[in-house]
Amino acid sequence: MTVLVCGSFAYDNIMVFNDRFKNHILPDKVHMLNVSFLVPELRREFGGCAGNIAYNLNLLGGDVKPVGTIGEDFTPYAKWMDQCGVSRELLKTIDNTFTAQAYITTDLDDNQITAFHPGAMNEAHTNPITATDNVQMGIISPDGRQGMIDHSTQFAEANIPFIFDPGQGMPMFDGDDLLKFIDQATWLTLNDYESQLMQEKTGLTLEKIAERVEAVIVTLGGEGSKIYTASKVIEIEVAKARKINDPTGCGDAYRGGLMYGMTNKLDWETSGRIAALLGSMKIEHHGTQNHKITLDEFKDYFKEVYGYSFS
Repeated sequence: MTVLVCGSFAYDNIMVFNDRFKNHILPDKVHMLNVSFLVPELRREFGGCAGNIAYNLNLLGGDVKPVGTIGEDFTPYAKWMDQCGVSRELLKTIDNTFTAQAYITTDLDDNQITAFHPGAMNEAHTNPITATDNVQMGIISPDGRQGMIDHSTQFAEANIPFIFDPGQGMPMFDGDDLLKFIDQATWLTLNDYESQLMQEKTGLTLEKIAERVEAVIVTLGGEGSKIYTASKVIEIEVAKARKINDPTGCGDAYRGGLMYGMTNKLDWETSGRIAALLGSMKIEHHGTQNHKITLDEFKDYFKEVYGYSFS
């Protein structure tokens, strides 16, 4: 059965400035900032939350269809998706727009200056969820504000269980908005910072939120993750990466692995470990969609790390 992944598609333009911003930005002149950074290193990566989550779930053999809006410049990304075997059936091209674009400049102290152009992502609400036959579950990941609202309602009205994953979209919603998402959703995924913000905006603790959904999954970076259910809290240990190259997209990889476990009806402990291990594999590679593994290879790796097999 199919998993629908709603969210953004984006090009990530990553540049490295081989110096430190602080050497070129004068504190007493920030009111008239006019700087230029030479960036001899530039990578253009395929990204966006829906693209990343779908890529990871597809790696493990999941039947996944992303739902998103793209621009007229999507051809290179489309070729990549075809090469990876990820469906483009439910993507909608918005005329006279660019696909969402992130421009990220990093200096030698790992400080970043980022500019983000949402482009076609702002039209996510024009691409409704209509293909509901044979759909096992879905996820609402960061996207255009109205798109996230509409897709959540459409999942709920079609009785399709789904994860609400607000991510970077959290600031777009107030407490009442978030409470409605919680009441419509079946599960909730957050990182540590987002979990704090969710509690502040809704006035509910994670334990109270877990009473309104089947589970709240909170990733904690190097501290692993926790899965809150109405009856218990399950701690998932961190899966240590063999090397650390780039944490960008680790959360999306985690979600792809988590959904593989959920769709295969594995227990929370195993699903969380699959998610953690896939996230650690992503950290070992630059970019969000450059790690590769077959399901059989992943199962062997899982057994090596955790000492047991899953099917």
